[in-house]
Amino acid sequence: MGNTTSQEKGNMNIATQPNANGTGIGSGNEPGHERAHFNNLRPDATAPGSEEANLEVILDVPVTISMEIGHTVISIRNLLQLNQGSVIELDRLAGEPMDVLVNGTLVAHGEVVVVNEKFGIRLTDVVSPAERVKKLR
Repeated sequence: MGNTTSQEKGNMNIATQPNANGTGIGSGNEPGHERAHFNNLRPDATAPGSEEANLEVILDVPVTISMEIGHTVISIRNLLQLNQGSVIELDRLAGEPMDVLVNGTLVAHGEVVVVNEKFGIRLTDVVSPAERVKKLR
């Protein structure tokens, strides 16, 4: 019962002592117990030039890009009356640039083009990175 067990897993050291029920599991606040101490996973994470290394981790994360030509608000009554051939008026003028959204965040404006018989968008204005970060907050 009075034995201390020490385990090392990766970058984590755990020191435990059996508690009253003999399991060695507790909150760490009991007498004779210590909290787990974790080492930094990347001690150089705050070193100059580490921003590029940290960015490398997320470069292959998929994001959703969508284009918005406009929007409007209608009542549920009018929504239920829609059928084939109905026209919904949007808030954007014809010829106005479309919004380009990445995961719902505005990143650019552009115009519709056709590429190999598919729709595409030519970017005409890109929102600065500082503006994008400001909108996230």
